[in-house]
Amino acid sequence: MYSPPRNTLPRWAETLRQKYLAGEASTFVLYRNVFDNFLVGETLHNLQSFLLAELFKDTKKHVVEVSLERGIRTLSGPYTPNSGDAPELLSALHALENQMRTEQSTAVIVPYADALLPAGDPSFMAPQDRQIYLAFHRWSLDKSLTTGDNITILVSESLNAINPGLLSNPKVAAIEVPMPDLALRHKVIAHLAPQLSAAQVTLFSERTGGLRTVQLASIMASSEGHGLSEPERRTLILQLLQGTADAEQRATTLATITAGMTPAEITKLIEPEKTLPVGDANEEVLKVIHARKREMIEKECAGLIEFIEPKHGLEAVGGHENIKHELLAIAKNLKAGETTLTPMGLLAVGPMGSGKTFVIKAFLKEAGLSAVALKNFRSKWVGSTEANLERVLATVKAMGPIAVIIDEGDRSFGSGGGEGGDDGTSSRVIARLKEFMAETENRGQVLFVMLTNRPDKLDSDIKRPGRLDRKIPFFYCDSAAERAQVLQAVLARYGETCTASVEELLLLCDTLAGYSNADLEALALLAVELARNQASALDAAVLTAAALDFMPPQERDMIEFMELLAVSETSRRSMLPKRYRDMAVADIQSNLLAARRRALAR
Repeated sequence: MYSPPRNTLPRWAETLRQKYLAGEASTFVLYRNVFDNFLVGETLHNLQSFLLAELFKDTKKHVVEVSLERGIRTLSGPYTPNSGDAPELLSALHALENQMRTEQSTAVIVPYADALLPAGDPSFMAPQDRQIYLAFHRWSLDKSLTTGDNITILVSESLNAINPGLLSNPKVAAIEVPMPDLALRHKVIAHLAPQLSAAQVTLFSERTGGLRTVQLASIMASSEGHGLSEPERRTLILQLLQGTADAEQRATTLATITAGMTPAEITKLIEPEKTLPVGDANEEVLKVIHARKREMIEKECAGLIEFIEPKHGLEAVGGHENIKHELLAIAKNLKAGETTLTPMGLLAVGPMGSGKTFVIKAFLKEAGLSAVALKNFRSKWVGSTEANLERVLATVKAMGPIAVIIDEGDRSFGSGGGEGGDDGTSSRVIARLKEFMAETENRGQVLFVMLTNRPDKLDSDIKRPGRLDRKIPFFYCDSAAERAQVLQAVLARYGETCTASVEELLLLCDTLAGYSNADLEALALLAVELARNQASALDAAVLTAAALDFMPPQERDMIEFMELLAVSETSRRSMLPKRYRDMAVADIQSNLLAARRRALAR
């Protein structure tokens, strides 16, 4: 088999070449990132073009394509009759087989192989589908074919969509075509935008994790007959930046990474009034790249993930000192690349309103982690194929280091889920997610964070070490001082100035025992509203009036139950409040059982 110099072959292609030359297999399944472009030298190929021009060039006498849509057609070599109808396609396959036996040196490419050889039990297939499956299965085992310099390439985005009987065949090799890694993105960006500096290429390649080569091309390459050309984009951007610092240089760089955008989209992204700080020359470029990356990935993942962009770090969190200490240590390890000390996942547990979501988002900001939220797949996935999940997981992995947030995890991973008449789709999806969460190579690259106030509803195996290693318990504030810290932090986040003294705040907060962080935030905002209505300062009198007017939810039994659940789940006693820290395990369990009876008796 022909191959270009080793340094130009993608690793997956080199793996295919080695396995083929070693006689390990002659039928290969290429899966995952199969609809991408591949850079070889100065040429960008799609997959079929790459196979034809780089792997099969000059060594295969015949290259044919087999598909349900177009039947059998010749890509290079002598003409092969075309046939798309299923019975005729089977006859054409037999004719192709005879040609492979007599003339040999034939490459067969099967795009969308999952449509031709779908997953399923052959005994339940239509006769023609079963015969087509059997033909490919026999080809992979027939020595007269496998020793005749023949090769079959099946192409499918999802490996699970291919008939498992074929995949289990020892003479069939599955090879993953991965998403572009950092080195490949660097190479592609340098090729697409040669006018960028080496520092810019390095920076942009670091910030485009999760994007395919074809998506990088849509951002970086000049327009080829569609939309504004690069000079036209530069002229428009220069007009928008007129009168600002370094307008010429900024316009040149921005024109490079706005291919395919309309004038309205460019105008919306570029901020003409922005004064660029010294040393921040790439800030606005990174902003454009981030916006385009976010749009492409959310579209690519069919709306099943959503980017999270925290605004505040842990300095904006009031109270929760023990938890902040723990999270700061994890953030430090993540930043330092200490994968051994980095947990595979976090489980944030505690009653509603205890600040789980806000604190976790602040931790992500502190750790400098990109983050996406995995939407409620229990409802989203029914009726969809697992191929969408594989696309999401491959994208997430390529974006690493990244955090994946699953809020209300008990709804998605609750015990006994996936039996709701969806033919087991939910169960398979959840099983695949659990498998992905436990992959050790993800440590330090993909951090799963699950939030719930009912960890008792989670499957036990999702909470085990190796998936969610660190359990972070959240509680309502224990003291007046902690509640005062929360009030002050809330008002600071909203830019409100409080004139009440520390003593006045402590005196007020001493009357607010049992208030959750959410209650304290609601009270603070009510006080802001009262102060504005009265055109007065936000002082102790206004806060007291708001406290007298505000009525927090009254669910003490349920809150106590959820707090005890958090105590029973925690991975470290040092994160517990004083009232629970020294409690014996037996006492925790007995109190939990009693609280459960009271809370669920209604």
